[in-house]
Amino acid sequence: MLLINTPNNISFSLVFSKHKFPVSTNQTPPQLSQPSASSTKKKLALISFSKYLRNTQLQFISTNEKMVNFMMDKYIVPTFFVSLLGFLLLYILRPRFRTPYYKKKDPKSIQKCETHNVISSNLTNGECKLEKGSDADIIIVGAGVAGAALAHTLAKEGRKVLVLERDLTEPDRIVGELLQPGGYLKLIELGLEDCVEDIDAQRVVGYALFKDGKSTNVSYPLENFHSDVAGRSFHNGRFIQKMREKAATLPNVRLEQGTVTSLIEENGSVKGVQYKTKAGQELKAHAPLTVVCDGCFSNLRRSLCNPKVDIPSCFVGLVLELENDQLPYPNHGHVILADPSPILFYPISSTEIRCLVDVPGQKLPSLANGDMANYLKTMVAPQVPPELHDAFITAIDKGHIRTMPNRSMPAAPYPTPGALLLGDSFNMRHPLTGGGMTVALSDIAVLRNLLKPLNDLNDADELCKYLESFYTLRKPVASTINTLAGALYKVFCASSDQARKEMREACFDYLSLGGTCSTGPVALLSGLNPSPLSLVLHFFAVAIYGVGRLLVPFPSPKRLWIGARLISAASGIIFPIIKAEGVRQMFFPTTIPAYHRAPPVNKGSDEAKK
Repeated sequence: MLLINTPNNISFSLVFSKHKFPVSTNQTPPQLSQPSASSTKKKLALISFSKYLRNTQLQFISTNEKMVNFMMDKYIVPTFFVSLLGFLLLYILRPRFRTPYYKKKDPKSIQKCETHNVISSNLTNGECKLEKGSDADIIIVGAGVAGAALAHTLAKEGRKVLVLERDLTEPDRIVGELLQPGGYLKLIELGLEDCVEDIDAQRVVGYALFKDGKSTNVSYPLENFHSDVAGRSFHNGRFIQKMREKAATLPNVRLEQGTVTSLIEENGSVKGVQYKTKAGQELKAHAPLTVVCDGCFSNLRRSLCNPKVDIPSCFVGLVLELENDQLPYPNHGHVILADPSPILFYPISSTEIRCLVDVPGQKLPSLANGDMANYLKTMVAPQVPPELHDAFITAIDKGHIRTMPNRSMPAAPYPTPGALLLGDSFNMRHPLTGGGMTVALSDIAVLRNLLKPLNDLNDADELCKYLESFYTLRKPVASTINTLAGALYKVFCASSDQARKEMREACFDYLSLGGTCSTGPVALLSGLNPSPLSLVLHFFAVAIYGVGRLLVPFPSPKRLWIGARLISAASGIIFPIIKAEGVRQMFFPTTIPAYHRAPPVNKGSDEAKK
């Protein structure tokens, strides 16, 4: 408020806005005439002053417009960029808020699906429509150990199954030949134990370890199980063919040879597959659930998981023929802690022994120019037990040398409605411990129990919930075997580091102690006690035992330093593997919401116990 007193003692009260604006000093208020009794003079004075007010108001408006224009010129550019950045931020974040968890995928995989693997589901000539009330409930891609076992298991539950396998002839592999006792129990639970009969499979009851001329043997803790329960070793191809034949005997299983080229997706859900028959014909098959288990070379997993494949080493495979030679420890797997990495021997028939020589890295000596044969004779043969030395040299001279990269890949799925990964296409570990088939068969038992309550697989929401819980329920068994395989391989490899050398020596001596020190780790390795906590306790018990060996009889500063480095090396081996597997899923699976969506698990392996 502004109070103006005119020279004629007439007061006016003017009210302005709360903003202060400068008033021009060049303009002075008009002089009002002297007061008079005449009302006309007062009116003239008021008119004169109103003109003054109008001119002042125009001055205020002009000044205000100049300030607004100044403010707009100063902030218009940064305001534009801030708005643009805000719009981009909202655009980027929008899918995260609006996409359900089970539909999240890696952007690369989404792009790949949209451009390559997504196929229209419209019916065309040659398409096989497999939906509710039609030919099949489930499509299984691959008929290896996992695919054939899954087909038989789900068909026994009343599901109609279509199995697509690239090659139905007998496989010839150098791995997948040793089934641990835990895996054999799963065979019994799934009703497939007769698949190891009539293939000259050999019983395996434990392991023998060799190091620097010393040896020890550790047996599986089978006292509480039926006498038939033990490990089994065999030709991988014979075992797979038996499982395929058993699955094909069921009327609701259709086994067909064909190469699956892509998944069919609709609105984020997998509806089936496109495949090429043996004759080269392109066909499509639809079903509510597609299980991809096409092995370590899978070309379909990229849209269903985040494959981080590591190749720490390669296996060089030989077959030793036994005539008068015998294994140092019959019915045992043999592990030689050689330099630079382990060598394995185990029977695969009554007259054959498989030898697997681990070679670190991905670069192997050449087979063509004889470098590989020379490497085996000069570097490996001197470390082979005397009982097997001559048969080893003979196998090299015959030239039947096979190689295979050893892959490791932690499970990192994208939960996708209508699809599931299984077997080596989903999760791999170093084959040193022979745990791959045990993990696959355990996963099949979990999946069977999950799907039992679902009569209608076309209910996408319910199916997705159960498939999501599968990834949590499988973790304790799978992560224990995976972690043990990775940790043991690193411990068993030779190293120039003194702490790693002590860890390797401590592991051999710890297993040689017998009692709990041997049965505990072997129960973990065999799949009989897949306990993550027990694994960690035994692993660090080995490390502490190694430190104790260093401190006896006198704890010198050098020995104390090596002991501290040994504990550090043990932590550096096991903790990264546990982190990759998932700490929460591995040790605290009940804290995962998906864990509680599953029905109670029927422990069918109990029937194998006495």
